[in-house]
Amino acid sequence: MKVRDVMNVMPVTVQASARVSEAARLLRENKISGMPVLDGEKLVGIVSESDLLRLLSVEGDSEGSLWLPSPFEIFEVPFRDLVKWERMQSSLREIPEKVVADIMSRNLHEIRPEDSIEEAASVMTRHRINRLPVVEDGRLVGIVTRGDIITGLGMAHAEG
Repeated sequence: MKVRDVMNVMPVTVQASARVSEAARLLRENKISGMPVLDGEKLVGIVSESDLLRLLSVEGDSEGSLWLPSPFEIFEVPFRDLVKWERMQSSLREIPEKVVADIMSRNLHEIRPEDSIEEAASVMTRHRINRLPVVEDGRLVGIVTRGDIITGLGMAHAEG
């Protein structure tokens, strides 16, 4: 079975110049976890929920998590934690204004429509990714996800 047999031929895309809030809206409305990023018609990256979630980490936060005080600790909050809280609030206000080009993954892995779904699965597994843009003659013609491949394997098994 070929990628063209299981790919989505009308992938949701976003422009690299779009705001992060637009990308988040498209992901939510279409119930998808990632999408190709275009500059005009040229494929330039992929943006995923993981890219958006990385925006929520506070720079300089070595612990990687957000600390919230209990009501009993509120009057004893160390000054450094207040500074961290202020940085986080500032970052949250800036997120919607960032552009997709600033947060997208540029390390693209692509597949062709005539490649096998086994090859697509191999690329996804090797690079630990969930979706592959399908490119033909330098143009984005679709997208294939892990779910598409599983569906294709199920169809092949049912036919065999």
